[in-house]
Amino acid sequence: MSEDNQQSHAPAQDSKWQRDTIEKLASSALAEQKTSRRWSIFFKALIFIYLFIILFYALGVFGGGKKSAAFHTALIEINGVIEAGGEVNADSVMSSLHDAYDNKGTKGIILRINSPGGSPVQAGIINDEIYRLKKLHPTIPVYAVVEDICASGGYYIAVAADKIYVDKASIVGSIGVLMDGYGFTEVMKKVGVERRLMTAGENKGMLDPFSPINPKQQVLAQTMLNEIHEQFKAVVRKGRGARLKETPETFSGLFWSGEQGVKLGLADAIGSADFVAREVIKQEEIVDFTNQEDFASRIAKRIGASASTVIGETLAKQLVSAGEVKLR
Repeated sequence: MSEDNQQSHAPAQDSKWQRDTIEKLASSALAEQKTSRRWSIFFKALIFIYLFIILFYALGVFGGGKKSAAFHTALIEINGVIEAGGEVNADSVMSSLHDAYDNKGTKGIILRINSPGGSPVQAGIINDEIYRLKKLHPTIPVYAVVEDICASGGYYIAVAADKIYVDKASIVGSIGVLMDGYGFTEVMKKVGVERRLMTAGENKGMLDPFSPINPKQQVLAQTMLNEIHEQFKAVVRKGRGARLKETPETFSGLFWSGEQGVKLGLADAIGSADFVAREVIKQEEIVDFTNQEDFASRIAKRIGASASTVIGETLAKQLVSAGEVKLR
């Protein structure tokens, strides 16, 4: 072969080698992408299945303590401020009570209370429902067990129980009613802010924090507080009966240690939830019937609550709730 022919074939061979190399590299890359995609799908599927199982366990789909058929002591936690839509509310507690009573293995119910109080309406609804259910199920006793604090609205609920057990250092009592708020009139004068409030009805702007207090409206509010206080006192007397050693300070809003509360008849004895289950109800196994917030709501709250949002919501809530009646 001539030297010219050899030179003409060399570029063609180089070009073919380059194409083959590129094709091999492309095929290898495609194969690698397919493998990577398969593994990606596989791991995503595993993660999805894992989260799916956790979700179903959290929602109790695969069963839980509430379905226990054995004899047991039912536990219902009343933990936090009592208010509609809040940590403790009537709907949630009543749902827990119904679940506990409906379970054939329940031999007694413990209301474990750790609450500073809250809404007299919500506490009153729970109190009434406990009495109603006790009449329907006379063989199932209900005991209140106080942890750190059972004050005001929390105590309003506790007195519906057959007996109240406390720790010697618990705080009990605070049998009173309050209506709190703020007054910004002096601040407004200093900064030069004018309040422009228009109402239809002379008392519609009652207890407005940006207006001077009206003596007539103050009397009306105090009359209402006194009425609710009398309702509270009646509930305590009904629940505690002859056990209550009433003194001028009993309904003054004061609170006492658990040890002193037993002496005053506000509670019956010292004892924990385990003690009551084991020694009083005689069913050591405790099954929690507390109505839990659904899994999705808990996740949404954790993800969605930033520090600034929490601060803003807290301030707004304080302003909006000014004038709200509370058992605290």
